[in-house]
Amino acid sequence: MREIGTGNVLVDVDGHRADVVLNRPEKRNAMNEDVLRDLKRAFEEVLADDSIRAIALLGKGPVFCAGMDLEMMLERGEQGGEQEIQSSTGNLLGEVIKTIDTARVPTVVGIKRAAPAGAFELSLPADFRVISTDAKYGVIEVQLGTFPHGGATQRLPRLIGLAKAKELVLSGDFIDPETAEQVGLVNEVCEPEAVDSRTRELADELAENAPLGLENARKALNAALEMPLDEGLAYERALGNQLDDTHDYTEGFSARLEDRKPEFEGR
Repeated sequence: MREIGTGNVLVDVDGHRADVVLNRPEKRNAMNEDVLRDLKRAFEEVLADDSIRAIALLGKGPVFCAGMDLEMMLERGEQGGEQEIQSSTGNLLGEVIKTIDTARVPTVVGIKRAAPAGAFELSLPADFRVISTDAKYGVIEVQLGTFPHGGATQRLPRLIGLAKAKELVLSGDFIDPETAEQVGLVNEVCEPEAVDSRTRELADELAENAPLGLENARKALNAALEMPLDEGLAYERALGNQLDDTHDYTEGFSARLEDRKPEFEGR
């Protein structure tokens, strides 16, 4: 693994999968400005590598991420800079989330033991979420004197419906992992010690698929709730037509007819 920036994030490449790993285990991977800058840089560097076809977002140590660094927030508040730091970190978190949301490759996040507040919001733009059976997972901000404004009020209703989203946001309570799976908030629940390996495994499975197909499928899916049906269908067709004369289109169908594994090249 190699360190990014200040070393609060690590990147490791294994085949077509890149692992982006929060590296502040002594603070339960809580996010401060340095962490967020490193995280943004890590995703940008990984996405600039055309060989990468899927990303696993993980946390080093027993916890995925404890959310924002509360000591930092309190210290800045006592110094009179609370509004400034909240704006700065909020903007950085928003930039990281947008980078994940608009990435050309799918992201799988492994949620071990905890992902409250900002960490919960960090997980939402990922395409797949794997969570441990004991995870504390939810948006707790109304219990801290504010409310989640890193995207949760907009993404949660799209993921699980308005009623359930209001329940989570307005109560500030954690959602148990089994219920999270039932309502479609997470994709898989497993034991804590299996989260990282299962996250990598799922990312590897995604990376075997055609990269251009994955990229355009993500664009179409992410636009599904933003467009009227007719407009969405037209957008889907246009994205599909872009791939008809690509190498991977021919390779995929040829491999299926020849009963062999396709060798996709992303072109």
